[in-house]
Amino acid sequence: MSKHILILTGSPRQGGNSDLMADAFIRGAESAGHQVTKIQTAQLKINGCTACECCYSSGGKACVQNDDFNQVAQAMEQADAIVFSTPIYWFTFPTYLKAVIDKFYSFLIGEKQLPIRESMLLVCGEMEESSIFDGIINSYSQSISYMSWQDRGCFYVTGVCKKGDILATGSLSQIEEIGRKF
Repeated sequence: MSKHILILTGSPRQGGNSDLMADAFIRGAESAGHQVTKIQTAQLKINGCTACECCYSSGGKACVQNDDFNQVAQAMEQADAIVFSTPIYWFTFPTYLKAVIDKFYSFLIGEKQLPIRESMLLVCGEMEESSIFDGIINSYSQSISYMSWQDRGCFYVTGVCKKGDILATGSLSQIEEIGRKF
């Protein structure tokens, strides 16, 4: 069955390692007949959540701050699955993607049911130790549990820093296959 998959990227570096991961996933998913929407969160203007609890109270928009999160919320309202593709920043999500995740609060306050049923985390980082991913994986796991999304897995790539380093790892073909089987 065909799915509508939303990919949220977290890097400000277009064409960087996590962007290449997202594109590999998209190639695989689209070859399997899925529809994919990619949103680069670093290119958006999203304010931090102020916990005003006025979500969905202003003309049906998710956030009354009237920032680009409303665009992301609309895409989420159309998605069956969500994939996060990001570098690790200080052991967790970069601020761009974290601002989006913080505003997931709007769906709870606004009592908005999303069609999203499953999710996945694709993450890369400079260091070789896999333990550096513990923080982001825990944050991801807690978030999706709270949203009641089925975890389709976490795929991480160590030892990539410079733009394009991931090309030498063989990971992109693995990620493309994951997208194909998603």
